Amino acid sequence: MIEAHYAINAVARRTGLTAHVIRIWEKRYQAVEPERTDTNRRLYSEAQIERLSLLREITRAGHHIGPVAKLSTEKLRQLAKESEAAPPPGKLATSAGPGTSSFLDQCVAAVKALDSRALENALMQAETELGSHGLLQHVIGPLAQSMGQLWRDGTITAAHEHFSSAVIRIFLGHAAKPFAGTGGDPRIVVATPAGQIHELGALIVGAAAANVGWHVTYLGASLPATEIAGATRQNRARAVALSLVYPEDDPRLESELLRLRKFLPAEVSLLVGGRAMAAYHEVLTKIGALQIKDLSHLCSALDELRKQVRKAK
Repeated sequence: MIEAHYAINAVARRTGLTAHVIRIWEKRYQAVEPERTDTNRRLYSEAQIERLSLLREITRAGHHIGPVAKLSTEKLRQLAKESEAAPPPGKLATSAGPGTSSFLDQCVAAVKALDSRALENALMQAETELGSHGLLQHVIGPLAQSMGQLWRDGTITAAHEHFSSAVIRIFLGHAAKPFAGTGGDPRIVVATPAGQIHELGALIVGAAAANVGWHVTYLGASLPATEIAGATRQNRARAVALSLVYPEDDPRLESELLRLRKFLPAEVSLLVGGRAMAAYHEVLTKIGALQIKDLSHLCSALDELRKQVRKAK
């Protein structure tokens, strides 16, 4: 029997794949068949790590995982050499440049077709190529903007927008597990306030916060100030992040934000971002909210806040 003693997190570090992608490749494509411990933990051998590394290299060269997952290791080695020498036509981009639109185009097409399998596969390929942060920055973030614009101009319906949010919620939930951290990590509550019905931006915020070491309590869309504040107190969260996307002219939102700030403990930081943020600039300034420009700004702000929290302990 081939000795298998590497846990999935160790395999993820060695191959450059995420644990989520490894599980999907195992379950859906039978790329490897790890052994199981008495407690059902996966254990991988050196040979299986090699297979996964080769598959990552081959899919980075543009091949789809399905047709190559069951090839022998020797054929995978040969294909990897051929791919390195002459990448196949239609190779997907591996850098955060204009070519990343290939991933975005696939995602948009999958949403329009309401094809959850195609959307998940596109996200998985993008995560393999770009990493977790690159996926958020260059694919899911722009996808959220595209969904909003397509919905506003009538190209897609509300059903499409909810469909994309549902698939991405599940995908990001799995992807964030390797970043779960410890009980000592600072806590953040993520939501959209009452009347804000689009949650994709909040999902992105939650995943990004988990990636940079925060313990995330995700509440979803359109919650009253009292419930957001209650969850913050119950979880002893150090920060609350809100996504404002639509509508941009809700007369009730100003009072909701004022109430939220009133109900939150003084030491809790309030971070707000999203396409509709500018429309509420005056009240956000009044309540001292940090207005987040983009994903990079969010991560920088969370890093700085994390330092302050640790220094205060």
